[in-house]
This record gives sequence, structure tokens and C-alpha cells, in this order.
Amino acid sequence: TYGQTPLTLRRGILGSFVFGILVCSSALLAADLPERAHANSLGLPPNAQPRTQALSVRLLRRAKLNQDGKKPRTKHVQANGDPVFVNRLVLESSPYLRQHAFNPVDFMPWGDEAFEMAKVLNRPVLLSVGYSTCHWCHVMEEESFDDVEIASYLNANYIVVKVDREERPDVDAVYMSAVQALTGRGGWPMTVWLTPERQPFYGGTYFPARDGDRGTRTGFLTLLKQQKQRFETNPQAVRMTAQRLTKTVRRRLNVRSPLSSSQLSPVMELVNGYYGQFDHRFGGTRRAPKFPSTLPIRVLLRHHRKTNDQRALKMAETTLTKMAEGGIYDQVGGGFHRYSTDEKWLVPHFEKMLYDNALLARTYTEGYLSTGNGNFSAITQDILDYVLKEMTAPHGGFYSATDADSLTPSNHREEGWFFTWTVPELRALLTQEQMDAVRRRYGVTETGNFERRNILHIKESKERVANSLRISISELEERLRQARKTLYESRRKRPAPILDRKSITAWNGMMIAAFAHAGFVFERPDYLRAAQKAADFILNELMVDGRLMRSFFEGTVKYRGYLDDYAFLIDGLLTLFEATGQSKWLESSMMLESTLQAQFEDKTGGFFMTANDHETLIAREKPSYDGAIPSGNSVHALNLLRLHAFTTDDRYRQRAELLFGAFSKSLADTPSRLSQMFLATDFREDRVKEILIVVPKANTQLANPFLNYLRSGFLPNAVLVVAEQDRLVELSRWVPWVEGKLMLAGSPTAYVCEAHVCQKPTTDPKEFARLVGLSAR
Repeated sequence: TYGQTPLTLRRGILGSFVFGILVCSSALLAADLPERAHANSLGLPPNAQPRTQALSVRLLRRAKLNQDGKKPRTKHVQANGDPVFVNRLVLESSPYLRQHAFNPVDFMPWGDEAFEMAKVLNRPVLLSVGYSTCHWCHVMEEESFDDVEIASYLNANYIVVKVDREERPDVDAVYMSAVQALTGRGGWPMTVWLTPERQPFYGGTYFPARDGDRGTRTGFLTLLKQQKQRFETNPQAVRMTAQRLTKTVRRRLNVRSPLSSSQLSPVMELVNGYYGQFDHRFGGTRRAPKFPSTLPIRVLLRHHRKTNDQRALKMAETTLTKMAEGGIYDQVGGGFHRYSTDEKWLVPHFEKMLYDNALLARTYTEGYLSTGNGNFSAITQDILDYVLKEMTAPHGGFYSATDADSLTPSNHREEGWFFTWTVPELRALLTQEQMDAVRRRYGVTETGNFERRNILHIKESKERVANSLRISISELEERLRQARKTLYESRRKRPAPILDRKSITAWNGMMIAAFAHAGFVFERPDYLRAAQKAADFILNELMVDGRLMRSFFEGTVKYRGYLDDYAFLIDGLLTLFEATGQSKWLESSMMLESTLQAQFEDKTGGFFMTANDHETLIAREKPSYDGAIPSGNSVHALNLLRLHAFTTDDRYRQRAELLFGAFSKSLADTPSRLSQMFLATDFREDRVKEILIVVPKANTQLANPFLNYLRSGFLPNAVLVVAEQDRLVELSRWVPWVEGKLMLAGSPTAYVCEAHVCQKPTTDPKEFARLVGLSAR
């Protein structure tokens, strides 16, 4: 009879029923929960849908486990500190979803249950997408999702779904494309209105809560009412809008190119485009905000290497220098913040992302190899030392991010407070000599440059500061080193920004590559150990039934891997193979690549974001944009070419050619959208060198006279194998061209080949340098 009861009456009946369930559940849980009052304190969000007894029990149990002495992330708490509300997100493993578990909004995770409920109740779905360290996601949470009035309206009129974009990049990509089609821009938090069939009909990013807030004309609550009325009163128009928008999304996400791979746009067009946008004073592009990825420096360095185009080198050097001098770089602790809000790289958005620091570490390493600039070497190692100290888990994987916000002494959450300083704070910690050096070098003033606090940045050169203080540069460097150490230790005692402790496979792959490359270049065994430990962790803990998984958090792995998980991990493993000579990394990369081919590849060229057996969404994306993170297709194009160079298996090259063909129109028409794919085209068009250095058993250090040339010059389009003579037969199973290449007269011997045609082997490091085209600095 319930199904025939009027909807309003049904809600009343079920509201009473669920209250009874919660009371009963609390009694049932008394034996499991030490504090009986805790069980009774948790309730349904206002106007939420009824829950089964089993679900209520699960929510109560998990809420107690998740809470366990921690302050709930909500303003709705009882006198004893327990949260008033709990929703299904308390059952999730994502730290971001758990942040919303005690909001009064009756959030549901992405899945069939939510959309089936929307169909039964004939309601629109509100999709909210964000991530754990997103500042404006937190703002929208506080203003709207933790507001009882807004939550009550949402719960009574919508099914509300929350998604962590870092765990579900497939869902994020599909609906971000819709938002971009609707508004011309995108970002997070992302807010999308969907039909119960998962088709978008309206959307945007951050919305202030009410009309007039933050100068907006129409607030979030009004939009919710408008779109609900539209959904109810004109369902046919909503359906038509959703269908049209879905077609647009499918067209945008599935790239198909009629051009052949021979029509690839030259890199010169890309470089000229960068030059036209270049900020000659501060580096990067002439705009604010500024992201480190807005000027693809690795492309510029390769172009300069081939053409000696001084413009390209100037753009790369200036940008690397100015970023490292700015507040976007953490002058005390190392590592880069997310982006700069101004053109000078001074005032950052203070969150730190693992992927930014992985990509920047690799870029600064290449900057050092290209220029010999010791500052670039120092910045690379500062980044990676920061990751070792603050972003590395005991299991060996790398954490995802730290928040922009932190608690002040007055217990208010503010962006950037953790990273900034006042003059009195500095005086209390530093000697007068250190204080004088820090004030001049880092631009410290009484009034500050950020909310009356100081963001440390490089204001004056070491030479000028040393001269003004009448000390040597080495003495100045020692004062600054000691000051940084003191400030770092003091800062560690402050309430730290929230650390997102989940490990994302793709981002770990990026960091494995960064550590492996830097470990080789700077002869840092600790970096190589970190890369190997992380690689072992991923291959041991995030491989399930032969398939790579996306994320790991507190012992739980979730979601089958996406294209970028495979592509970035393969890149990391290939780089680790070159840095260590251990064949297991090459074997693992080939195993992962075979899965990509079988499950992700489009036979017409390129790779989809998701596997063949993945959940069916309204569109299946073939990633075709290099943004803050390069696309999986751009990364894997180079992987395929490197695998071909190692293995000589021409099927890798043929599939790379199909990939280039699939994206050739995009490369020709809008090269800046696929800038990282030009790393692969540069490799493809170069005379790739195959380098083998054979050494005596268990004495690979004897290769260093040869390797030192590779550590001091830029040779991006080469593959390197360092092998003990006794292992050549075994290694030739995967790298056929090493077979038969033995040491000469018992001495370490270098072989340099191009297109499988080898030069005369040499035991002379200088002759080796001549063959590869490098000279020692």
C-alpha cells in the first residue's frame, strides 16, 4: 500500500519510520559503541530520504570509527562534540568524500543507487565534483552544503551526488566537458544538474549561496529552485537540452582525425605562439593567475637543442628562474604551490599538489641539463627533499596533496597562514645576523605582502645582499641555510594544512619518474631508493587480478585504473629502468602496456580514458588536452616510442603512428592543447641514440666516467642501458640489441647506436661523449 500513498504522506510515514529505526539502531549498537549517547546523537539530514535499518547501522558504526576523537568537519555538532547529521559518504574511502560525511546534505556517492532513486522519485540529480585540497570547494561547503536551509531544500527536491575528481577522472572529464560547453570555462568545485538518465542540462562551478553574496545576482539556492521548477514544468525542454548537450560532450571527447600523421604541425608554430604570449619580465604567459604549466618548458628546451633558437632558451630560463624566486615556491620548506594569483608569481594559491611537484622536478632537472644552471639543480633537489619529508607514506607511495587552508592561533581556518610570517615572528626565531639576511634576501617588511604577513620570495640577489651586509656569498648562504632550517622547524609546530593521504597511481608514476631521473642525474641513491620503493608499492598493492587500480587509502584500493594511471606508471618504470639497469622495471612496463593495448586502445589510433569493461557513461573520452596534467595519450605516445627503441618490436612504433594520426588535426590546428605530445614527436623525428654501457659483474660504478657526460648535458632522445656483462644474454630477451656486445679487454665499454646501426665500441669516455654529441662542463 505504501507505493499507492500520496508522496507527501509517504514522506511523513517514512520520516516517522526512520526515526524509529534510528532509535532501535542506537539500542542495537549500544554493545558495539562505548558511548551510547553517541549512537543516539546521529540522525538523518533534514528532509532526507528514509534509510533501511541495515544502512543506518552501517552509517552509525562507520561514523564512530571515522570520528574517534577527531573534530567533525561541520558546524552542526552537539554539546559533546558529536556531529548532528551523517550521510552515506561516511562509508567511502576518499578523504574528500569523508569531508562531507557530516554535512546536512544527504550526499550519495556516484553509482546506480543514486540514479535509480532519482528515477523512482522523478527528481533531478545535482552532481558536485571537487577534491580534498580545493579552497573554493571548502568555501562552497561552508556556505551551501553545511547550510541547513539549502540542505533541506536539496534533500527534499534533488538527489545529491558527490564525486572526488581525483578518484573518478572519467566522471569529472565527461561533465567538465559539459560545463565548458555551457559556460566556456571550467574548474572546481564543479556543479552540474543531471537528468535521472545521467545527462547534463545545466551547470557551472562555484556558486555563492544566496542572491547578492560575493556580488552575484543569482545565488545557489535560487538556482536550485529555478532548475527544479524547469525540470518539473517543462520536462520535454529539459530532455531536449540534455540530449543536445550529451551529443556535444560525445563529440568533444572522442577525437577522430581525418588527417594523416605526415601532416603534423611543426613545433615552430607552437614556439611562436608561446613567444607572442610571453611575459618578458616575469616569465610564463602575460596573464594572471599564472600556472606553472602554462608555458611547456620541456618543449622549448628540446626546440632549442635542435635549432639553437635563443628565444626558446630565454623563455624557458626566465620562467624557471622567476617561478623559483616567487612566493609560488615555498622558500622555507621546498616544493611549489598550485598557482600564482598575480603575474609576478608572488601570491600563490597555497595548496600543494603531488603532480605539480613531480612535473616541475623533472622540468627543473632538464633545465639544469640544458643550461648548467646550479640553481635549477638546487630547486629540483629541494622539491624532492620536500616530497621525501612530507609527502611520502611509510608504505613507500606518495600522498596526493596538502590543503591551502590551515588553522590560525585563534582557531580560524585561513588560506596561507601556515606559510607566512610577521616581522615579530621572525625576530623571535632568528639571530640578528640571520634576520638581516632574511629581510634583504626574502623581501620581508613590517606591513607584509599578504594580509599583513610576509610571503617569502627572492627580492635581491645573493651578490647584492652579501655586498650590503659586507660578507662573503658563502657566509650569506650559511646564514640563510641556518635561518631556513630554524623557520622550517618552527613552522612544523603550527597546525599544518590538511594532508590528503591517499595515493593516486598516475601521480605516483609521475613522481617515480621524477625521482628516478633526478637520482640518476644528481647521483642521489636516496632518490633512486624512493622511486623503487614507490614502484614496488604500486605493483604489489595496486595490482588486482592483473589490473592496475586507481587509488589507495588506509589499506583500501578503489577503482580500476584509467589511461593516465597506466601511461604515467609506464613512463616512471621506463625511467627507473634506465636509472638502475634493473630489467624488472622494463618487464613490468611491457606487461602494463599489453593491458593498455587490450583494454584501452582505439583501433583507429589513440587510447580511451577508460577500459572496455568500465562503467558506461554518457560518453567515452579519448583524452586530447594537456593541461595541468598532460593527457594519457601524450604521455603514452612517447612510451610507445621508447618501448620500440628498447625492444625493436615494430608494433610499438606502428601503434604510435596511429596515435599521431588520430590527433594530427588537433596538433595542426591547436598545437598548444597538446603541447606535451610534441615531446613524443621530437623523439620520433630525431635520430634516437641507443646507448649501452657494459661493465664487470657487480661493479656498475665503473660506468660513471661515461655516465657523467649524460649527467651534464641534455640528450632527451636516447635510451640507456647499463648492464653487467654476465647479464647481457638474459637482458637480450627484452632488449635484443645488447646481445653479443661485450667489454673490450676487460674494461667498461660503451656502445652507441642509431637505428640499430652501431658505432665502433669504445673504452674512452671522451670518445663516448663525442659519439653522443655531449661535452663535460
